[in-house]
Amino acid sequence: MIHQNPKPTVDAVVEKDGKVLLIRRGNEPYRGTLAWPGGFVDVGETVEAATLRELMEETGVKGKIEALLGVYSDPKRNIREHTIATIFVVRWISGQPEGGDDAIDAGWYDPSALKEEEFGFDHWRILQDYLKWKHEGGTFWSST
Repeated sequence: MIHQNPKPTVDAVVEKDGKVLLIRRGNEPYRGTLAWPGGFVDVGETVEAATLRELMEETGVKGKIEALLGVYSDPKRNIREHTIATIFVVRWISGQPEGGDDAIDAGWYDPSALKEEEFGFDHWRILQDYLKWKHEGGTFWSST
């Protein structure tokens, strides 16, 4: 019997001056929709390193992980395959957002102006969870 495992993914939730950093997807599924910068974890890579790598590749932004927002594991969250996403809150360090890798655009967005239908995957839910977490005084930690 061949055992199939879910694939690990990561996403970075970055906020600066009240705006969140989002990409516009360049590839299917959900081409053209908004999403958090992120992607698949490479073999031999930690989820923390993958988060910062994907952030840099897709936006040109350098960040520092400050908190774990959550783990999203609904088998239906990705229409391609079963993925398990680790979502980190990341502090902006430097860089101006510019679409790279499989992101056709990247920029800062006012969360109050966004609509659910603009997002791919379950990234709208992640935004709602982040806003709730922030409102409730989310807990920060230092990673090494």
